[in-house]
Amino acid sequence: MPNSEPSVLTPSELAFNGHSMVGALKRVLVCSPQSAGWNQPERVARWQDLGFGHAPDFKKAEAQHAALRRELEAIGAEVIELPSSPELSLDAAYAHDASLASDFGLILMRPGKANRVAEGPHQGRFGAALGIPIAGEIKAPGTTEAGDIVWLDAKTLLIGHGYRTNKVGIEQVRAILAPKGVEVISAPLPYGPGPSACLHLMSLISLLDEKTALVDLPWLAVETVELLKARGYRFIEIDYSERETLACNVLALGNNRLLAIEENRKTNERLRQAGFEMQTFPGSEICINGSGGPTCLTRPLLRG
Repeated sequence: MPNSEPSVLTPSELAFNGHSMVGALKRVLVCSPQSAGWNQPERVARWQDLGFGHAPDFKKAEAQHAALRRELEAIGAEVIELPSSPELSLDAAYAHDASLASDFGLILMRPGKANRVAEGPHQGRFGAALGIPIAGEIKAPGTTEAGDIVWLDAKTLLIGHGYRTNKVGIEQVRAILAPKGVEVISAPLPYGPGPSACLHLMSLISLLDEKTALVDLPWLAVETVELLKARGYRFIEIDYSERETLACNVLALGNNRLLAIEENRKTNERLRQAGFEMQTFPGSEICINGSGGPTCLTRPLLRG
């Protein structure tokens, strides 16, 4: 089982950053199904309220999460397990959303999904134990989820404005980062399946390298498409038959390598043909059931 204790790091080893989505992944935080309580009946009983497709299969989810960890470790990344807490829900397995990594420390999110609000402070306390400072924290009535936030470059942050991240939250992120010279751009998100669904900006775009993006093009706002094209991005479109199985959710590992759900074979093949080296893991239970792909399952803390 994953170790729930923080890594013991000497001061010389403490390192963090956050202004890239595509650099070589060096250190990453994850939260296993066990830490998120997928084996606890009282938490599992809420699966419908949280938007899962069916009651989670704990053993299968743990096996698939272990496969994810092996792929991350295979590239030499340090994988750190977030400890459990009675405040967490099943959604805590999707560790990406609760904090935004920056070169100045973690910005603690205040998720728009009420059961997830405790995750930001929990990650902040754990980050502090790893020597990672808190650069800021989103306060009510602001809401933000890091699944809506994409670093276009070291000085430009694109934030999706939708049901999980509101205008007040975006303004708070801007207030934290503007003094550091970071431009924050708001990107409108579509209504999509409605407020109860999990539609993040990163449900519609995954950056693959400095100038390539995997996109669900019909669902992106025109101004977002025009912004990315003006910045020189080329697009690879997902196979739209795989939209519901999270085909657009792909994690850049750096050095032309990507991590994807093995079930999305058509989209993965498009990425191979585009010259990317694909690593995959089974995601039927840990990803597709809870609507969170490999980017959602990982909170990168350090990229090279």
